[in-house]
Formats: sequence, structure tokens, C-alpha cells
Amino acid sequence: MLSNKLRDTLIDQMNYEFYSAHVYMAMASYCSSENYDGFANFFLVQAEEERFHAMKIYNYINDRGEHPIIKGFGNPSNEFDSLLDAFERGLEHEKEVTKRIYHLSDIAWDEREHATIAFLKWFIDEQVEEEATFDSIIQRLKRIINDPNALFMLDTEFSNRSFTPPAE
Repeated sequence: MLSNKLRDTLIDQMNYEFYSAHVYMAMASYCSSENYDGFANFFLVQAEEERFHAMKIYNYINDRGEHPIIKGFGNPSNEFDSLLDAFERGLEHEKEVTKRIYHLSDIAWDEREHATIAFLKWFIDEQVEEEATFDSIIQRLKRIINDPNALFMLDTEFSNRSFTPPAE
């Protein structure tokens, strides 16, 4: 049985993951409005991943016999100065997610809640990958930002991105 504190923090994180999907949908919308359809696809796929993460937490809460409460959230930013700005904000968002996952893990460790510790390991590993992906794209954008041909190639590359849920 989960403590109230751990359950409530898991519920908050589940809802934050749903919010994260909205953050990336807003970034996709910005990219579409700028005719960067591949970059838009990148963020649409990112939104799918975030919904997957939210549902993973939803199922865990439910499997532990608790009620995963769905809550509303604020509106994400829909205005960006550039592709680089969108990705830099994406990286900052992922760093916040990492901080929140670490906080959840700290609670689980303090409570000696071993099932939740094991469950959260997947998210910790996932956050390393998420931050590295955004950082890599930021570095690429900084190198090519004034090269329309290179931007076109990167946009084309991202148009092929897709999400396949990992096997459990």
C-alpha cells in the first residue's frame, strides 16, 4: 500500500506527464506554423511519449490499488522565438521532469517502498535519454541555424521519427 504522500506525488507526476504532452503539442504547433513539418513531427512524437509515461504511472497507481486522480493544468507557452528557443525550453522542461522524478524516488527511498523504487528506475533512465536527446539537437541547431540546407536536412530527418512503446 502506498502512503498518502507517495500516492499524491505519483498522481501529481502523472498529471505533469499529461501536461508535458501539451507542452510538446504547443511546440509542434509552433513548428507547423513556421512550415517545419519534420520538427513538428519530432514534438508530436514527444507528446506521444509523454502520454505513454503518464499512462505508465496511471497503471502503476491503479495496480497498487489506488485511484489515479486526473487533474487540470495550466496552458503551455505557444510562442517561441525560434526552433532553437523551442528546443532549449524543451530541455529545461525535461530537466524539471528529472527533478520531479528524483523527488519521487527520494520519497520512495525514505519510505522503503521497494516496488516504487524499482518502478521509478525506468523513469530515471528515460530522463537521461530525454535530456541527452534535447541537448544533442540544441548543439546541432547552434551549428546549423543559419544554413537553410542543413535545417532542411534536419527537418527531413525528424519527419521520419516515430514512437514505438517499449516492450514491458
